[in-house]
This record gives sequence, C-alpha cells and structure tokens, in this order.
Amino acid sequence: MLRFLIAFLFTLGLAISVAAQSTDDSTAAPERAETGGATTLEDILARQRGEQVDNSYRSENTGQGNVEGLLGQLGTRGVTSDSDVYRALRYGTADVTVSSKGPAAGVLIQDGGMWWLTFRTGPLREYGTYILGGMVAIILLFFLIRGRIRIDGEKTGRTVLRFTSFERFGHWLFAGSFLILGLTGLLTLYGRDFLIPIFGKEGFATIAQGCKWLHNNLAWAFMLGLIIVTLNWIAHNIPNRTDLKWLAAGGGLFTKGSHPPAKKFNAGQKVIFWACILLGVSISLSGLSLLFPFEMPLFAKTFSVANATGIPQALGLTLPVQMSPQEEMQYAQVWHVMIAYVFIAIIIAHIYLGSIGMEGAFDAMGTGEVEEQWAREHHSLWLEEVQEEEARKAAASPAE
Repeated sequence: MLRFLIAFLFTLGLAISVAAQSTDDSTAAPERAETGGATTLEDILARQRGEQVDNSYRSENTGQGNVEGLLGQLGTRGVTSDSDVYRALRYGTADVTVSSKGPAAGVLIQDGGMWWLTFRTGPLREYGTYILGGMVAIILLFFLIRGRIRIDGEKTGRTVLRFTSFERFGHWLFAGSFLILGLTGLLTLYGRDFLIPIFGKEGFATIAQGCKWLHNNLAWAFMLGLIIVTLNWIAHNIPNRTDLKWLAAGGGLFTKGSHPPAKKFNAGQKVIFWACILLGVSISLSGLSLLFPFEMPLFAKTFSVANATGIPQALGLTLPVQMSPQEEMQYAQVWHVMIAYVFIAIIIAHIYLGSIGMEGAFDAMGTGEVEEQWAREHHSLWLEEVQEEEARKAAASPAE
C-alpha cells in the first residue's frame, strides 16, 4: 500500500512537471541535414529560452552509425571522433572499463540527472518555500485573530501526570532529532545561495560537511524515536466517535470558552500523530535508500508496480523500471525533500500549539505534569479516567 501511495503521488507530480515544461510544437523542427546532424542555432536558442529540446539527435548518434564515413579520415585516432566519444559517455552507450569495481563506477557522465538538478534547484525549492512560508503566515494570522489559548477556568493548583519520563524521552528523541535533521537539510538545500556570500566557499564547505555528517548519523536517533513514539501512543490514537464531536466544534480553537470532550489525545493530536507516523516511515525509507543505494533501491520496483496499474500511462507517462544507482538516489532525494517540506510545515504548527499558542500545553512534555483545570478543559474524558483509576487505587489500599 505504501509503495502504491508513493508511486501514485510521484507519478502525479511528474505529470504536472511535464505539463508545465511542455512547449508549443506548432513550429516544425529544423532540418538537420544542413548541419550534418549537429546542434542547430534553433536548438541553442530554444535552450536559452528555457524550452524543452529533444536530444535524441545526439543520444542516438554516438559514433556507431558514422564508422564508414570516418574510415581513413582520422588516421591513428581510429574511427571515432572526440564528439562521438563524449556523446557515448554522456548517453551511456560507451564501452567503459574502469579500475574501480564499485557498482556505479562505470557511469562517468549521467546526463539523465539533469532533470533532477533542474527540478531540485527550481520547482522543488520554489513550491517547498511556499509551503513553509504559507504555514508560518497561517500561524501568524491565527495568533493575531485568536491570540493565545488560555485556561478559562480558575486554576486548582493541583497537577495530573500526563506523560511518563519514558514517554517524554521518546517524544524528545523523535522531536529533537527531527529539528536538527530539518535544519541541516534546509541548510544543504538553500545554503549555497545564502551562506557562501557570508562565510565564503571554504566556510560553506565546512558547514555543508558538518550538516551531512549530522544528517546521516542523527537519522538513526530519529528512527528509534519514531519506533518508541509509535509503541507508546498508537493505542491511544485510534479514531472514535468522540473525535467527530471534537472536529465538529473545531476543537474549541476558534471559539473562546468552547471545550469539546476528548480522551488522552484529541482528534487534532491524532491527525498529527498519524501524519508523523506515515511521513516518518516514508522519509525514513527514502533516507535509507539514499544511505544504501546499492542495497536498498526503492523506486524501480515502486515504478514497476505503478506502471502495472495503468495510471502513469493514463497521464501520458511511462515510469522507468531499470535505473542506475545514481538515478535511484535522485528519485529518492526528490521524494525525501517533498516529504520533508510537508513534515516540517506540520511540525511548525504542532510546535506553535504546544508552546506559546496554548497556555499550559508545554508542561505536558516539559515536566510531564499538567494543571488539573487545563486537563479538564482540553481532555475531560481522559481526566475522568485518571481520577477514577486513582479512586480505585485508594479504595484498594488498606486504611492506616
């Protein structure tokens, strides 16, 4: 199911990207006979205009068809020109022998990666920035209109244990590692534009190397935190009818004095929980594929499943099912960043509501103890369960 979801979303994204980059085909392609099959002025001008150019006249002309015409012309250089050799290397048709025996060592030039570079530095960053900026704008607008959500009733001075030390450990391991991963990932994605003018190229190289080391190694802490959080709270995050009432009342977030009943986790927190689990699993899988591209290829098999459904073909696409390790890493990196943008946007909202956005909310993960009145207003059903459990324990204890 996860592979199908990844394939469907990625296919949809590729279809949109192809549609956005398509150009008017009403102008006939120039005759290449006049240039002997070489690049024409119109090709150069089209690339400068940012239009899509069909490179098949080069990718299919890598020397094999020119052997007879080149015989006797190049002397000791053989029957293949430099241009033929470079084209063969670029388009993967050259017979390459290398001393290194690594799985990807024979790929000297990977022309297929140009789409990745263009997409990564263009639409991916552009729309990702819109997502993060949009979430910040929404939170600022909400704060200006609603203000801080305060405890309406009179505080009792009594506290209730909301989260144990182990629950808080799992949360902060998961959250802390994610914050560092998000920061180092964003510095890697945007750093060249903003940090090189400040620290210079050598300074940025040091920062980038540190970000890479932190990102690769803290990934394990993130995945461990994900496992702990899942085991601790999955039983409390199963949807129920109470959640519908909470959602119908907007969780009381938009109306002062409105406090719909909720158990240990309300519907909003359950949405955050399942988003963290699903996005966490997906970003972990793509991250592992980046760390181990030769052992854990992810997208070739996923695209094979997608092609079998017929969805890509209906959108005018045929997804590749045979990829080099470089191609696997490029697809995995794009998916990794797409998920990261959505993940960071959700966590920004979660951080706001769990800190300055709601009075008393941070105590739950700070000390583990919350004000009884806060619990009564935001998790009344859970508070009743806790008090009933305490009453049963008190009744079962022998009188002194």
